[in-house]
Amino acid sequence: MDMKLEVVVVPVSDVDRARDFYQALGWRLDADFATSPEFRVVQLTPPGSACAIIFGTGITSATPGTAEGLQLVANDIGAARAELAARGADVSEVFHDAGGVFHHAGTAARVPGPAAEHQTYGSWVSFSDPDGNSWFVQEVTTRLPGRATSALAAYDSVDGLADALRRAEAAHGRYEQETGHPDPDWPGWYARYMADEAAGKVAGEGEAGGA
Repeated sequence: MDMKLEVVVVPVSDVDRARDFYQALGWRLDADFATSPEFRVVQLTPPGSACAIIFGTGITSATPGTAEGLQLVANDIGAARAELAARGADVSEVFHDAGGVFHHAGTAARVPGPAAEHQTYGSWVSFSDPDGNSWFVQEVTTRLPGRATSALAAYDSVDGLADALRRAEAAHGRYEQETGHPDPDWPGWYARYMADEAAGKVAGEGEAGGA
């Protein structure tokens, strides 16, 4: 049975301030309702995310600001940093971790600049909300084999899907050149190529979708 992470509860001290902060980042406001002065639920979802955050009144006993290391992913860490800064977040410079596996706690072991050649999973920025709940953004350009959530392709944004279609188009053109004849079933070829790419299984472009 699939059990997908749906919601993360974030402890805040000022619900309206937190809501305004996350909305300013471009996160979608899904719900804001109260059944009494002692119980209020606010839910927002980051762009392209299947998981939302919830905060409010009477929904957690955690101390405001104690959520640490909440994580987002983006396919372009520089663009992600620029957007966060433009939307009012006090975001760090791009960094990679000295250990090269995952970021350390806080600001320990940070090395300025992106990972070498923007190696997937290797580059980060961080920011905090007004209460001090800390967030990291990780650059993921290609998911390693076995780490895709499905055999079918999934994309974080319209731009991500468009880029995948362009890669499939280019690969399909090379495939037609290699075989020497046009392929009328290009939609099926594109679909197989994109699913294989998302699952980390594109070894030879001429083979993808060609069977």
